[in-house]
Amino acid sequence: MEIELAKCECCGLKEECTKDYINEVKEKFEGKWLCGLCSEAVSDEIKGGKSEMEEAVTAHMSFCRKHKTNPATRVADGMKQMLRRRSSDVSSSSSSSKKYSRSASTTQGGDESSFSYY
Repeated sequence: MEIELAKCECCGLKEECTKDYINEVKEKFEGKWLCGLCSEAVSDEIKGGKSEMEEAVTAHMSFCRKHKTNPATRVADGMKQMLRRRSSDVSSSSSSSKKYSRSASTTQGGDESSFSYY
């Protein structure tokens, strides 16, 4: 199995992929190789019925050029945003009750601590 470095034609992210996978993605996206994040964005645009494949790929490529940043930074920013949202959801859902506790139990193998959600 031959591994190649593929560069997303939208955001520039580089991924190591098999030649077969690269060809499969290119076939799906009008001959362009898109990373997983960009391919999901394009697919969502098409599922929403807003555009056809070529139009969705072109629009996403334009978006990525307009907001050109390091792809790894964008992924990290997205994760931060998701965690912040999740954190605020958890804190607002049961702010008056105890959410976390630490308990210790003894087993044959020795002491183990466990963390539980309430």
